[in-house]
Amino acid sequence: MATKRDYYDILGVSKSSSKDEIKDSYRKLALKYHPDRNKEKGAEEKFKKISEAYAVLSDDEKRSAYDQFGHSGFDQRYSQEDIFRNVDFEDVFREFGFSFGGNSPFGNSIFSSFFGGSPFSARQSARGADLRYDLEITLEEAAKGTTKQISFKHKKPCPHCSGTGAEPGTKIISCKTCNGKGQVRTSRRIGPFGSFTSISDCPECKGIGKTPEKGCKKCKGKGTVFSSENLQVNIPAGIDTGDRLRLSGMGEPGPSSSGDLYVIVHVSEHRLFKRDGQDIYIEMPVSFSQAALGSEVEVPTLFGKAKLKVPKGTQTHTVFRMKGEGMPASHRRAKGSQFVRVIVRTPSNLSGKQKKLLSELGDVPKKGFFEGMFR
Repeated sequence: MATKRDYYDILGVSKSSSKDEIKDSYRKLALKYHPDRNKEKGAEEKFKKISEAYAVLSDDEKRSAYDQFGHSGFDQRYSQEDIFRNVDFEDVFREFGFSFGGNSPFGNSIFSSFFGGSPFSARQSARGADLRYDLEITLEEAAKGTTKQISFKHKKPCPHCSGTGAEPGTKIISCKTCNGKGQVRTSRRIGPFGSFTSISDCPECKGIGKTPEKGCKKCKGKGTVFSSENLQVNIPAGIDTGDRLRLSGMGEPGPSSSGDLYVIVHVSEHRLFKRDGQDIYIEMPVSFSQAALGSEVEVPTLFGKAKLKVPKGTQTHTVFRMKGEGMPASHRRAKGSQFVRVIVRTPSNLSGKQKKLLSELGDVPKKGFFEGMFR
């Protein structure tokens, strides 16, 4: 599989660019490469790529996911339909007086090749519905990556009719309700001087334009049956709550293609560690003598145990950083840090000898300690 080119590189912007800078860059490139204006070979493909890059980088949520996970992780989470959903391309060109309908130089036909329909239309291609599965994992599993077995029910093409909805041996005929068009037109009066006309998918054939001459006896003409599915899901290291993994084609079947299954990850809270992005936080108790004299202590991490040097004279609530002991990022090798807050335990139930030794340490401030502070 060819490596995808970086979205920022495609638009010629930096990772720190603002949304306005990204929009300006896309506008210039789209005006240059739109195939209705540029007939050179490859112009249409370039237009598709810059439009995809803009669809991702102009959306805060998609841009954040792309920055965190890179192309490989992002493509697991977003399908092509997800990328172009809710993107207002028309807004980019509105100030130039262009519209996206009819015979405009920026007609929506070019976008049909992206996912079977205009991004400005609510009607999508005849694709099956997407499904959602919520999966809970531990913080350790999120840190190291893991494989999980999931079970779910979804619709699959009926094996008796191979998903056609027609009883084997019978024909698929044009829908009588819409005369094979897949759409029906409805008109209604709105007052004495006009009418309102709407076009929608045919309720009989669901926009396909064809229906079975005789319905399948197993699926009752629906073309689908419910089935249980067992799947293994690979969880990448560094994943966080709210991240989603896309299993292509595992959603509901549709006339043209199946939808996707989205596994939404939930990382459970840990009794010791707290997570903030790639960084991990933990509190570590040490004895009075360890803090006063200095020592090397063993600290638990998500990957086992590590040594931490506690300098002599360390005060309680001092925070130490353990570089590289935090969460990994799914698209690069670098790990975050683990921050250790030292909690000095005050000794109690001391013996007489211990009390004497502590007394000899001279904890009581010497004379003149406050001198100079109130002059």
